[in-house]
Amino acid sequence: MNTPNSPAGRDIAALRKALRQAAIAARETLPATARAERSARIEIHLDALLETLAPRTLAFCWPWRGEVDLVAWTGRWLAADPLRQAALPEVTGPAQPMRFRRWQPGDAMATDHHGIPVPAHGAWVEPDMILVPLNAFDAAGYRLGYGGGYFDRTLAALDPAPLCIGVAFELARTETTHPQPHDQPMDWIVTEAGSFRAAARPDFSG
Repeated sequence: MNTPNSPAGRDIAALRKALRQAAIAARETLPATARAERSARIEIHLDALLETLAPRTLAFCWPWRGEVDLVAWTGRWLAADPLRQAALPEVTGPAQPMRFRRWQPGDAMATDHHGIPVPAHGAWVEPDMILVPLNAFDAAGYRLGYGGGYFDRTLAALDPAPLCIGVAFELARTETTHPQPHDQPMDWIVTEAGSFRAAARPDFSG
């Protein structure tokens, strides 16, 4: 198995970094009209998928660097059923799993130490589903985030594990993200092209 400090490990790290940077750049330069049209199609596919999966406490992420903006959509999802809850992740410290604060439209917001909005006073909750942003993703459900490992640590720590739905524009799709043993795959992927079950986890034993 390649270690991060081995030559092969360093090569893979460089590949993943380059892939991440290219995917973010492509997303950030997406024209506003194309972004709006693709986002609307993503919302339609999310509506259909969540009607089937029926989560009660749904975590999502405040959009960052051109990610799919699900704030208004989550507000509408909440309004459709008073028993539903939504939450946002909060980074509580370096190298620590994130925790999730309950969020409702109109809540007072603060920012975490990365400058990302989080509810100022929301109660801690445990989601049964998380909508996870993807900088890049592959058919196996593996993703590239921003390199901090926050979601991987969080998903590994949650018990029971929530259902994870990766959400991205189709331009983030790649043949492989060069997944590593610590990477946590998504259960589903949703893009403007539709919703897709993630393929089987690859074998890291070799």
